[in-house]
Amino acid sequence: MLSVRTCIEAHWQHPKWWLTIGLWPLSRLFQTISALRRGWYRWGWQKTQRLPCPVVVVGNLHVGGVGKTPLVASLAEALRTRGILVGIISRGYGRQSHDTLLLKEGSRPEEVGDEPLMLWRQTGVPVAVGRKRYDAGMLLLQAHPEIQLIICDDGLQHYALAREMELVVFPAADVGRAIDVLPNGPLREPLVRLAGVDALLLSQGNDDAVARARQLFRLPETVYCAATQIQPEVVYALNAPKRVLCPKDCEGQTVAAVAGIGRPDRFFNTLRSLGWPLGETKVLPDHAQIQAADLPAADVVLVTEKDAVKLAGQDLPHVWVLKIMVSLPPILLDKIEQRCC
Repeated sequence: MLSVRTCIEAHWQHPKWWLTIGLWPLSRLFQTISALRRGWYRWGWQKTQRLPCPVVVVGNLHVGGVGKTPLVASLAEALRTRGILVGIISRGYGRQSHDTLLLKEGSRPEEVGDEPLMLWRQTGVPVAVGRKRYDAGMLLLQAHPEIQLIICDDGLQHYALAREMELVVFPAADVGRAIDVLPNGPLREPLVRLAGVDALLLSQGNDDAVARARQLFRLPETVYCAATQIQPEVVYALNAPKRVLCPKDCEGQTVAAVAGIGRPDRFFNTLRSLGWPLGETKVLPDHAQIQAADLPAADVVLVTEKDAVKLAGQDLPHVWVLKIMVSLPPILLDKIEQRCC
C-alpha cells in the first residue's frame, strides 16, 4: 500500500484534481507562514548573525534533489583554481548527531551527513556541519582562519545566517510548469522568491530555458540567470579512484545500479546514455544508510558519489562510482569574486 508521502510526491508530477482541492488550503497556510518567517528576519524581529567572512548560499526552492550539491562541489573547486580559499558549511541533513562538527579523517556519514562528507572528499576544502550554520561557520574559521569565502550548502531558507549572495538551483524542466508550495507542490517558497536572489541557475537547461525563466518568473536585470549542465566524467572503483571502468569492459557481465538520492531516474538515465547495459535498478530512500546487503546481485554495481561515502572502506570490489561535475559559466565566478573577494 502506498504511503501518504508517496501519493503526494506522485501528485506533484501528475496532479490529481481531488488532491489539489484538498491540499490547496494547506499550501496557502504554508505559504503565509513562510512569508511571515522571512519577514521577521527582514524586519529585524528575528536576529540575523553575520560571519567574519563573506557567505555565498547555494540553495533551492524544491524539496529533493535538483543537482545542488554537485554544483557546490564544482563551485568550490572552480573558486579554488582562482586562488580563493574556500570553506563549506552545511546542516548535514539526515545525520544522527546534533553536534557542530568539523569534518576529518574518520568522519562517518551518520555523524556528519552523506552530502557534506561527499563534498569534503570530493573537493578537499574544509567542511563543517551544524544545525545553526553560524556556529558551523565559526568552527570552520577557528580551525582555518585563512578561509576567504564560505559556501553554505542548502541554506536558502536559513535566514538566521546573513549572506552576501544567494544562488538558486532550479530544474530547467520545471520552468513553465504550474507548481505550488508544500504540500500541494514541491516548493519550499513560492516562485516569486526567485526575483530576489542574486543568481538563478537552471540545471540541465539551455538558452531557451533562460529566456523563458526571465519572462515567466519576471526576473529583474539584477538577477543573473544561466543554464548549467551536469556532466558525467568517469566511473571509478570504490576505495580506488584511480581505477576506472568503461561499458565495453563489462561484456558478458551483469550490470546493476542502485541510488539513494532525490531523483534516482536521472542517475539511471545518465548511465544508460553512456552505454552502460543496466539490468536491475534499485531505488532506496534519499539519504538512506546503504549496507552491502542492499546492493543488487550483479557482477558490476554502479552507485552515486553520495551513496559511495556510506560504502567506503568496505571490501566491495564489484562496486563502481559515477563521478559527475557541473559546468559553471565564468561570468558567475566573476560576479562572486567581485562581490565577495
